[in-house]
This record gives sequence, C-alpha cells and structure tokens, in this order.
Amino acid sequence: MTPVAPHITAFLRERLPLECGASVHTCDSYAYAFKLLFQFAARRLKVSPSELGLEQLDAPLILAFLEHLEAERHNRPRSRNARLAAIKSFFRFVEHRVPSALDQVRRILAIPSKKTDQQLLDYLTPEEMQAVLDAPRPTTRDGVRDRAMLHLAFAAGLRVSELVGLRLDDLTFQPRPSVRVRGKGRRERELPLWKQTASALRAWLAVRPHAPAPELFLNARGEPMTRSGFEYILDKHVASAAERCPSLRVKKVSPHTLRHSCAMTLLHATHDVRKVALWLGHASVQTTEIYLHANPIEKNEILAAATPPTLRPGRFRPPDALIASLQRRSEGLPIMRSPHP
Repeated sequence: MTPVAPHITAFLRERLPLECGASVHTCDSYAYAFKLLFQFAARRLKVSPSELGLEQLDAPLILAFLEHLEAERHNRPRSRNARLAAIKSFFRFVEHRVPSALDQVRRILAIPSKKTDQQLLDYLTPEEMQAVLDAPRPTTRDGVRDRAMLHLAFAAGLRVSELVGLRLDDLTFQPRPSVRVRGKGRRERELPLWKQTASALRAWLAVRPHAPAPELFLNARGEPMTRSGFEYILDKHVASAAERCPSLRVKKVSPHTLRHSCAMTLLHATHDVRKVALWLGHASVQTTEIYLHANPIEKNEILAAATPPTLRPGRFRPPDALIASLQRRSEGLPIMRSPHP
C-alpha cells in the first residue's frame, strides 16, 4: 500500500506553489478539498486519514465522495466540479510519481464534470443587507469583530478566502482608507473604503487581541479566522437578522452572497459592468455579465424604452345557450344541461 500523505504534501507544498505558480488562495482551496476527501474516505474505510493508501482512492470512492458533497453537504454542481478539478490535478501529478497507479489515475481522470445550469444569482436587497450588518452587538469584542468582517466583506465584495487571508499590513487609513486584496490568479487590487467600513475596522483594531498571527481577523482563540469560522458567524447573524427581516428566512445566505450583493449594489449605482468587474477583480468582463441577468432595473428600463404592439379592441361574448346546445346536438355530442330550470 502506497501512503498518500507524502504525495499530497509534495503536491501542496511544491507542485502547486513552486512549479505551477498557484496563488495562496488556490492552494488553500485545494487543501480544503482534500481535507473533505480524506475525512470522507477515512469514515468510509474505517481508518485514520494519515493511514490512507493511494490505491484506496479509486474511481468508485471518488464518485461516492462527489455524491456525498451534493447529497449531504448540499454543494451545488459548481462546487462539486471545483473539488473534482482539484482531485484530477493531484492525480495528474501522481501519474508521474507512481507509474503503477496509471490505470487508477486514468479512471479518475475520466470522471466527467457535471453540467451546470445558468441560474439567477442570490443576493440581498439593501434592507436585508442592512439587517445582517445590524445583527452583531457592538458592545462585545466578538460583535465588533463580526460587524467589521461583515461590513468589509460586503463593501469590498470579497471572496471568503480573500477576507480571511487579509493581513494587518493590507489595511491603510492614510491618506484615505483602503485595503489591498490578493485575489485569484495572483491578481492584486486596492480598494477604497467607505467611512462606515473604516470606522468598523478601527473599532476592531482597538480591541483586537495581541497575537503573533499577522491576519487581520482572529477567532476566539487568537488564531486566524477560517473559512468555516466565518461561515458559522454569518449563519448566526443571518438567523438573528431574520427575526427583524422575515424575507431572509427563505434565502440561503452564503459568504459569496455578500459578494453578489456588493456587485448588484455597484451595478445599480454605476450602470457600468466594467466598473463592477474592476471592483470585484474579475479577469474578464464576461464573468461579470452574470449580474446583468439578475438585475431587474436593467430589464425595467428595457421594458420602459420599448413600444409594445397594440391589440385589436374587442370583448368576448359567450354564445347563446340555446344555439350552443343545438350546435352540440347537430355534431352528435351530448346536450349540456341548461343552467336555467
């Protein structure tokens, strides 16, 4: 049995960052995918994750894992495909390190991605977003931190990996408040901040524990905030906000929903998809065009600018009951009972 631990370590520490030049966010995303995979495999095979063998990660187990993501973790096809892409990348790496696993690798590489539907994006209205931002209690240190995180995630349209990866030296308050964001594909962007966002961040820095971690946001143990930690915090405050804003009860709010909400706010304000793409750090404007499909204001403007075709005037007159009855009789159909005695 070939231990999988040395190979996944070399893949994450050498192959991705050094040979492929992958960003920190990509490496973190891949590491999270393998964490889920190894936890699933360990439960299924009744071994500890460190004892897993490469040969045990065969195509049937990978397919079972992908089904588990959708059925039990309720991941959408896009998330499922992202996990599969990470797995395939690892096994292409293994193909050259363990020639005896060639057949196993080819079966895994043959697993197809799922087709995804082009669905309308979930985003929060200004009233819903305000209710979420008002949910943390600013009278506690955790509440001050949570308010700053939520405000910054929305105002800057951050991916969750970008948010938890922010460092103290990424924040600047002079000459004007701004934040430096390291996005996908090693693309950096610097965004100015609203005064309200800057105030929330200053309040957090004033109570932030002194810790060796350089990350901006810390958990209750003084360690860097994690993706799952922020997801838990968001779920808690959305549930609280739903008591005052009932429309939140029927919405599934994820960290990416805050990014979508930021994009829709910017699109309503600027009516320029290029500016939205610049703010979100998209490599192509085509990626940002998905917000045009979800924007009702654009569609209302189209409707108002167009001239609808006219309809010929007229009103439907029901046929005389007696004539209709005789007509049915002439056609050999049963005569309907008259509504009048």
